[in-house]
Amino acid sequence: MSLKCGIVGLPNVGKSTLFNCLSNSKAQAANFPFCTIEPNVGVINVPDERINALAEIDKPEKIIPATVEIVDIAGLVKGASKGEGLGNKFLGNIRECDAIIQVLRCFDNDNIVHVDGSVDPLRDKEVIDLELQLKDLETIENRYAKTEKSAKSGGDKKAKDLLEVLDAYRAVLLQGKNARTVTFDNKEKQALSKELCLLTSKPVIYVCNTDEASCVSGNAYTEKVKVMAQEENADVLVIAAKTEEDIAGLETYEEKQMFLQELGLQESGVNRLIRAAYHILNLQTFFTTGPKETHAWTFYKGSKAPQCAGVIHSDFEKGFIRAEVIKYDDYIRYRSEASCREAGKISVEGKDYAVQDGDIMHFRFNV
Repeated sequence: MSLKCGIVGLPNVGKSTLFNCLSNSKAQAANFPFCTIEPNVGVINVPDERINALAEIDKPEKIIPATVEIVDIAGLVKGASKGEGLGNKFLGNIRECDAIIQVLRCFDNDNIVHVDGSVDPLRDKEVIDLELQLKDLETIENRYAKTEKSAKSGGDKKAKDLLEVLDAYRAVLLQGKNARTVTFDNKEKQALSKELCLLTSKPVIYVCNTDEASCVSGNAYTEKVKVMAQEENADVLVIAAKTEEDIAGLETYEEKQMFLQELGLQESGVNRLIRAAYHILNLQTFFTTGPKETHAWTFYKGSKAPQCAGVIHSDFEKGFIRAEVIKYDDYIRYRSEASCREAGKISVEGKDYAVQDGDIMHFRFNV
């Protein structure tokens, strides 16, 4: 399963710096608008100590962690929905992402210009929201006339459902709210809403980019962002992107831990951000492990055993027979599959089993 998160924000708020420390890539980060034109893409490992603990037991030839694809998208400006700046190119790049990491500048520095002349993270957030909302309204208007005609001309239930979905979204967007504030109980309408791929329906994490002095306790800017995000029921992370880049540049794990301790941090902001992305997309991890490889696999919370088998290979899902499941804590305690079997800690599950986070799975199938 591929997860793609897009980093967005106004120019010069620290997007590319954050991307660099996430991916260990060297995207261009400069003190002028649109130094990022083509989106930079990096694939990063999801931090999870459980895979290391399993590998320590099985001593596999390969260790394969779960991954996240991070996209550094060019800075947005006012008028992007009408083609200003990089306009439609920027908006098209967001449409391809599963979640949005919105970077807000929460530091003062006279040497780094702000595209609007002053630091105000809430104003910056409103600029981005407005441009995405305008593009979503355009998407809805483009679908509306044809859908309305089909809904009123006869018994096209899908068209009637879609018209209700379009009406609901248009109402909130015209109020200056994001599409993600709308929910549908009806499964058919839920499916239709996803087909629209509205930009403001995507889950969002707000990243407050601060200076090093504010990376632990925050500052007046971050407090304002937290109040706003609480009203939206959204996640907020306080990260000093430049400091994170310095940490990522250190050679050894010990050096990185010493730096974090000096700052008063238990772990890097990068790790917290990746886990937050997992959380907002309702993702969890199951494992397969043995002497050849220890592998972390990503699945949607609530998925049944056949669906998780299909994450490994489509044939596993088509020919699913059963799943043998060991709980992570049991595997760590008994130290091998054989010992878990002797202790009666392997359960045999069928098609209705909802896979749990951390499960160690062995699928039986026949194609």
